[in-house]
Amino acid sequence: MSELLVATSNAHKTQEIAAMLGEGWQVHSLRAYPGVTLPEETGTTFEANAILKAQGASAALAGLLVLADDSGLEVDALNGAPGVWSARYAGEGATDADNRQKLKAALGALEQPNSTGFTGRFRCCLALVKDEQVLHVTHGAVEGHLRLEEQGEGGFGYDALFQPVGYQDTFGVLSPEVKNSLSHRARAMAEMQTWLAENIQA
Repeated sequence: MSELLVATSNAHKTQEIAAMLGEGWQVHSLRAYPGVTLPEETGTTFEANAILKAQGASAALAGLLVLADDSGLEVDALNGAPGVWSARYAGEGATDADNRQKLKAALGALEQPNSTGFTGRFRCCLALVKDEQVLHVTHGAVEGHLRLEEQGEGGFGYDALFQPVGYQDTFGVLSPEVKNSLSHRARAMAEMQTWLAENIQA
């Protein structure tokens, strides 16, 4: 069984990645290594921040495969915001609820561009690193619309406001199985899994 560290303390994110990888992989988060701290996310792109986090964790954990993701929500009517600042949209230390509230207020102050509402997408970049060397980078995105009222309590982050194209419900309502089949992280992970299967013995 191969071991993989996901460079995050976010249990939801770690569980999603573990579910996507399936049996054959022992997946840990930074909760298993409380002494490891990640560098500040100073990058201006998802890829830059993913690599920063992966290399930061890898520097403290020699020989271990480290996977880091940086992901966020882009809203067209807000010129791509919150983007790379999605996790701290409402300020440093902001909760998911704080960020959703700020987004709802920002969109509520705008006139909806058309009958389908505000378009946007979730983007994800995954960086795989070992001994501080970048092994592989993948990207994924899912298009959708932003609701002004939250729907559902599933998922995390902005999930309760994001309705993916082709569905009538948000990620806050859709089952984990459905979300994991089409989400931005799922699409980036699918590419990463292909690379892992070809290059790493699980």
